[in-house]
Parts: sequence; structure tokens; C-alpha cells
Amino acid sequence: MAFERDRLRAICFDVDGTLRDTDDQLVMRLARLISPLAFFTRTRQPKDLARRIVMAIENPGNSLLSLGDRLGIDGLLNRIGDWTSHSGPAGPPATAPMIEGTYEMLIRLQPEFSLAIVSSRGQKVTMDFLNQHGLLPFFKFVATSQTCQHTKPWPDPIYRAAQEMDVPVHACLMVGDTTVDIQAGKACGAQTAGVLCGFGEERELRAAGADLILKSSSDLISVLYPKNN
Repeated sequence: MAFERDRLRAICFDVDGTLRDTDDQLVMRLARLISPLAFFTRTRQPKDLARRIVMAIENPGNSLLSLGDRLGIDGLLNRIGDWTSHSGPAGPPATAPMIEGTYEMLIRLQPEFSLAIVSSRGQKVTMDFLNQHGLLPFFKFVATSQTCQHTKPWPDPIYRAAQEMDVPVHACLMVGDTTVDIQAGKACGAQTAGVLCGFGEERELRAAGADLILKSSSDLISVLYPKNN
């Protein structure tokens, strides 16, 4: 890993597990569901078991999105995802919380860097989160799985974001919590930062070639402004 701060002009952020705390939401929901099974585990803690399950299925989940992209049915998959996320007997879900420090981080970054969203989730889910938390004004461009012909791990949405922000792609930093984010950034020559506040594991992110490993997304501030922190 050899992060070059001087070449950085723009930052692209994933959403789930990077800006939005969907990790803990899903883990806690699953923990309640499988709590009887936790008795048979080493720690007997349903949250520990739920987290291991979530980590195990995240990469296959991203593979499913990529498969849909290859088959040309990614639009259908995302429309289904949008519908299931905003329907059902309970109605729309409660506002998903932000990763701690997200708002303060964006305030600090915006004066110096162009910012974009590069998410592999659907348009409606992504925009709902940004609007619910007042984050949309921070970003010059928002790319979802429906923006380009291919989504992550293809580099297409990062190329598009760089074009919309009027910066060369090698001047971008892709920040995300999974190997899919790192692979997409590497494929187009952008720098990459893997964050541990979502689904990804440090070992996997390092193996994928992340230039930075951060405990949380907001730790990016201490990397970019070391003398002021």
C-alpha cells in the first residue's frame, strides 16, 4: 500500500457500510431471528453468530449483483430491491443511521475535494438515504447500480463520476467496505481505501490491494490532515 495524498482531487464513497450503518442494523435484526441457535456456538452470543453469517453472505451478494449485470437483468434486480425495501406490512423502513462522524467528515472534505457517491444499490434506496440525512448537497454526482451499463466491481461508475466531477480518474480515491469497491477502484487506476465499519475484513481488503485501511470512514480526516488532528 502506498497512498499518494498529493495526487488526490476527488473522493468517491460507497454507501452501505461506508456512510450508512447497515451492518449493525442487519446484524441486530438477524441476531433476534437466530438467537436460539447461538446456544450451540462457542460464545453463545447471537450477535457474534449473526455477524459471521452476514460476513459470509456479503461477497456472494455482490456476486449476484455482478451476475445480474452480466445477464442484463440488473435493472430488474434493483427494481425488486427498491420495492422490497419500501413496501410490506410495516411500510417504509426507519431512517438508516449514518456511520458515526460522517456528516463532520463531509463538511471538512467538501471545500478541498470534489465528492461523489458510487454505490451498487438501487437509485431509490440510495437517494432516500442521502435525502433523509441531508447529505445530497455534499456530492457533485451520484452513481447507483442503474447509472452505468455495468456496476462495481467494474470501474464504469468511477469513470463516470470522475468525468462528471471534471477530474482525471487517477486523481480519485474510492472509499468502500468491501473488496468490490477496491477492485473497481484498482481497475480504473484510482486509489482505494478499505473501511472496517461495514462488512469487509482487513485481510480481504488488503489482499484486494487497498492503498489505505481505515477503522471507520471518518478516519480519512486524520490521514488527509495529519498535522491538524
